Amino acid sequence: MRCVILSLTLSCVAPATAMAGPPLLDYVGECVPFARAASGIQIYGDAWTWWDQAAGRYRRGETPRPGAVIVFARSARLPLGHVAVISRVVDRRVVLVTHANWSRQNGERGHAEQDVTLTDASPDNDWSAVKVWYRDRDGLGSTTYPTYGFIYGVPVADGPRARAAADLTGRSPDYVGALIDSYVR
Repeated sequence: MRCVILSLTLSCVAPATAMAGPPLLDYVGECVPFARAASGIQIYGDAWTWWDQAAGRYRRGETPRPGAVIVFARSARLPLGHVAVISRVVDRRVVLVTHANWSRQNGERGHAEQDVTLTDASPDNDWSAVKVWYRDRDGLGSTTYPTYGFIYGVPVADGPRARAAADLTGRSPDYVGALIDSYVR
């Protein structure tokens, strides 16, 4: 009887431990759970609330770094804000982000997108306003979005450092395309 119970227990446990979860880019849903999984930063709630929630918990700043989360403020077009994870820094005013629930894919929102162009559109070069590449237009969108800044995966006090997902960036992102989208109009 013990062997039967043991083998049933193992067969129930083994599949759960063998599954590590779907790849990051297979995600379909809201930007917040995606950003949390992609960055390792453990903040919950609407995207626009992340900036204030990070105060005293994670370091914040105005300089993009891979693995950092950029927090979009609430606006008429983004009533809940938006969060995206920096996947690569191209130059001082152009980065690539990996995020979810931005462009439509196959007619629906929610899909993850990897290494998407994000450009600093702020007059003071401080990343307080950005433009985002938009799949439906095959280029930068025309809207400028206000942002709060970047949340880094470094805790302010003692605590574990956030770890960005391994597939946050691709093997060969289109740096040239990102620069052309950003500077050639």
